[in-house]
Amino acid sequence: MGVTTSDKQTNQFNTDTVYSYIDEAKNVIVPLSPISIFAARNPWSGLEHQRFDEVATMLWNARNVDIYPSAAIMLEAQAQGEINTEIVEDLTEQWLAQAQFTIPKNEAEQYVRKAITLESPSVTQKDQQHIETLLKKRSDLNETHHMRYQQKILVSQYLRAENGQPLNKIVDYHVIKWCKLYLDDAQAGWTMPNRECGLFYAWRHLAQHDPALTKQQRDRIKQLSDNPQEVIKMTLTQLDVPQDKVQGYFENHLLALPGWSGMMLWQEQNNNKESKLIEDYLALRLGLEWVFVAPNLPVERNTNQVVPEVVQAIIKWVNWSNFSIDQWFELTEAQQRQYLAFSAQFDDHQRRKLWLEAWEMTYKQQLQAQVEPETTDEVSRSVEQSSMSTITPQAQLAFCIDVRSEPFRRQIEAAGPFETIGIAGFFGLPIEKCELDAPHTHASLPVMNEPQHRIQEYTHEKQPHLFQQRKHTLESVTYTFKKMKQNVLPSLLLPELSGPWLTLQMLSRSFVPGRTGTLIRNFYKRWLRKPQDTALTLEHQPHQHDDELPVGFTQQEQINYAQQTLKMMDLTHDFAPLVVLCGHGSHSANNPYAASLDCGACGGAASGFNAKVLAQLCNLPEVRKGLVDHGIEIPEGTVFAAAEHHTSVDDLEWIYLPDLTEQAQTAFEQIQQALPDISKRANTQRLAQLPNHHITKKDPLKEANRLANDWSEIRPEWGLARNAAFIIGQRSLTEGTDLQGRVFLHNYDWEQDSDGALLANIIGGPATVAQWINLQYYASTVAPHYYGSGSKTTQTITAGIGVMQGNASDLMTGLPWQSVMKGDDKMYHAPIRLLIVVEAPHSFVKRLLQENEAFAQKLKNGWIQLASIDENKQWHDWPANSVS
Repeated sequence: MGVTTSDKQTNQFNTDTVYSYIDEAKNVIVPLSPISIFAARNPWSGLEHQRFDEVATMLWNARNVDIYPSAAIMLEAQAQGEINTEIVEDLTEQWLAQAQFTIPKNEAEQYVRKAITLESPSVTQKDQQHIETLLKKRSDLNETHHMRYQQKILVSQYLRAENGQPLNKIVDYHVIKWCKLYLDDAQAGWTMPNRECGLFYAWRHLAQHDPALTKQQRDRIKQLSDNPQEVIKMTLTQLDVPQDKVQGYFENHLLALPGWSGMMLWQEQNNNKESKLIEDYLALRLGLEWVFVAPNLPVERNTNQVVPEVVQAIIKWVNWSNFSIDQWFELTEAQQRQYLAFSAQFDDHQRRKLWLEAWEMTYKQQLQAQVEPETTDEVSRSVEQSSMSTITPQAQLAFCIDVRSEPFRRQIEAAGPFETIGIAGFFGLPIEKCELDAPHTHASLPVMNEPQHRIQEYTHEKQPHLFQQRKHTLESVTYTFKKMKQNVLPSLLLPELSGPWLTLQMLSRSFVPGRTGTLIRNFYKRWLRKPQDTALTLEHQPHQHDDELPVGFTQQEQINYAQQTLKMMDLTHDFAPLVVLCGHGSHSANNPYAASLDCGACGGAASGFNAKVLAQLCNLPEVRKGLVDHGIEIPEGTVFAAAEHHTSVDDLEWIYLPDLTEQAQTAFEQIQQALPDISKRANTQRLAQLPNHHITKKDPLKEANRLANDWSEIRPEWGLARNAAFIIGQRSLTEGTDLQGRVFLHNYDWEQDSDGALLANIIGGPATVAQWINLQYYASTVAPHYYGSGSKTTQTITAGIGVMQGNASDLMTGLPWQSVMKGDDKMYHAPIRLLIVVEAPHSFVKRLLQENEAFAQKLKNGWIQLASIDENKQWHDWPANSVS
């Protein structure tokens, strides 16, 4: 029998209204994919209609989450020359000039100039107790002060269990347990009963038998309705949540465990059978909250207490002004409120906000000095270099905009008559790939887009090939091993059967990881060697079911995709004899985050497959003939090939090499000859950035290979750490400049983009993905306990979908500590917001901001920075107030 309420209570919350509150509340979380198809996500993408500082305040108030870099990080950046203190001082003076004072101006300025140093106020324990004692007599200050402090929004935050633990934490513990069971991806031996009926139904019918709950608590669960909507409305009424606070209440429940709720949101968006999973999740959480707090209802929300932030504010005034403690309490009530109001106006968030802006402005100035010619002579040299670059090179190599490509591209360009190009690594192909005999397909494009075509790899051989037989054998062994581990009786035999092999593997991988990794890789290459005649389904093929993606492309689609991508690359004329489309991927051993190193945008899909598809399209005679109608004439002697840049070892693997013309063969041989030295120089530079790897006496190629194959290595490569800028312009703008692997580079020629369509596509696609990556690294650095995933050494693989810290934490969906920090207290990633630099006239940027509302909103609300370089090579800043 379900819980009953009066008609008045039942009608308090309208069903449609509750649905609308749930839909709005979802904006505080983002869909988070399983770790095997890891994709970088901006954790605040649903909140960009608010200013960055407003979101910072909301998260601090709601969950005590601070999204500004800490004072320690700021001071470390200053010591490393990344923050110019003169800019900090200038920003402080600007803030003072705009501030409104209700206290003496000289006292306010003294306070601000002391606070901006990021100095921590000091006080003895005796003095702090004295302040608290005096403050208890002034409860009015606690009730009316204007400080930011964590507000207890959930009813369960006001109550504690017998062991002293807050009830909201106990609710979290039980929610985690049931989320793990429900979302398990074949890791558990037994599936959750009633799972097909939905999360809430399955939980309610199982939790009635949960021994971790008391009999009274289990009885309350039995009273709940099977209808999650009714449970939500009932619990809101029982917990006395005002209607104007309902959305905030839902948001706090979602933010309590953003990893698990984010995974629920991803499942809801990607599984038609889970269309109301967030509603189920909220019903489960609210139902559990009611179960635990019901004996204590109604709960008195007592806020009449000494607020620690008020104590800290008084301590700051005592430290940073001429007040003594006694003098402070001699002030009138009105004066104290004025001083508290001012310290709230220039609080810790505000001072670190100014430091963050100074950090970003410092980097902007440093980048400007690298790419903007400062003198007439330099402009002349730039023009001369530009004219020289029109000479057709021997080979053109197109790389992903990924920041890891930039140092490798620079080494290639220095090695010979080679030109490199930057473009999003999926090469504009909205495809789902199905590699030869793969059990599953994989979307091979940024997660913000949906695939439109399926491309399959196949062989012409009629009989099952040896490759397929061997692949099936390995898969059968793996499957059998996993099933034996999960079943009671077979698991008793497993150590006897697998012990010798696993012992040998453990010893070899531990003591000679480099050699072992090479042997294993070579074994797989030989054992699973694909047939020589594999082909791709490039031509359109009829499909059997309406809900399936079309296989291949029509001839017009082939031409259109080739034409669009070549234009995006700014490669429509002056083709080299050899054009190499370079995808990228990574390799590391024993790494749950391996997919994040393959591609930060495409759910772990290495992009070599896309490169191969586009290269084959561009080699088709009918495609080349069709491109002529679009003004693109590819010389008959030009050949397109495909390769893959392995970012963890900085080498290039050829994955598609058709018959070459004489000139293309010469170019290929030149690249092959230069590659070992290119790889050595690139690895030398990259490994020097890793902590504890002094390679002066080590072969950089062997060391890189060891790191990639060492299963104890917590940092095989830095990934996209320290990303800071996205430059949209011609390569001549940055060619020869050491950008330190911090910049996404996308080719663009505004003179070929009269209507601005190309720039709009770059901003809407690659630049947005880069911003997601940037803010995920930012969030994982500034709030690692909430948006990161902690240390790799203490992570637990959970439900086959992600990692936890221990056995009962939130699903840790961000980046591990080792991906952003050199050590426990040593920063590596610089948490600054992405700077987008566009090489185009002023009018182009104005048109972009007028026509692209989403992009303009990001700039206006402080989620990105924007600068441009005009046709005269002059730098222009576009501050937030550039947007009307």
